[in-house]
Amino acid sequence: MSEPRMPHERMPHERIPHERILDERIPEECIPDPRILGPGLAPTPFTADEIRAGCPDGHWALVRTERGGETTFHRSGFEAGDAEGVTCTTTPTDASGHPTGPVTSRRATWAELQAHAAFQASSTTVASERIRLAFGERDCLRYDVAGDDGSDDGSGPATFWFALEHPGMPVRYVSPGFAAETIAVAG
Repeated sequence: MSEPRMPHERMPHERIPHERILDERIPEECIPDPRILGPGLAPTPFTADEIRAGCPDGHWALVRTERGGETTFHRSGFEAGDAEGVTCTTTPTDASGHPTGPVTSRRATWAELQAHAAFQASSTTVASERIRLAFGERDCLRYDVAGDDGSDDGSGPATFWFALEHPGMPVRYVSPGFAAETIAVAG
């Protein structure tokens, strides 16, 4: 009988004795990257755990959206978070953040929120960039997504800026005929 091997040294068809799984150390390079959600996908800017830590109960972002020559504002918030997910709220507001309409809410898992930033690797370029926002300059990861993979409606390419100190939604998002930018954050 041959010497036991580490899990990464075994052939795919070989089984690891169940009682040995927890005893063997897996080299770090063999541990899956939690930012890569599947084959062919680019790494997301944040893990689900980082989003959970960055979006505690009471956290919100005031967003300005420009589409078709119109400018609107809304507040995206996070409530009732737990280990699995959070209730995401959206409230239409005026430019100063005062509500102008009813709050809508939906429950989402942290993994679902992370998956919003999972783009095809073949059509995505990621770079570091420092940008100026209404609430100050931020170091960001800029995701340029080519083709129809980037925009919500499939209308063409899109660019997303994710601020490193604000895990969660992009602080800026631009696609043909559409632009959204976070103008305030709290919580």
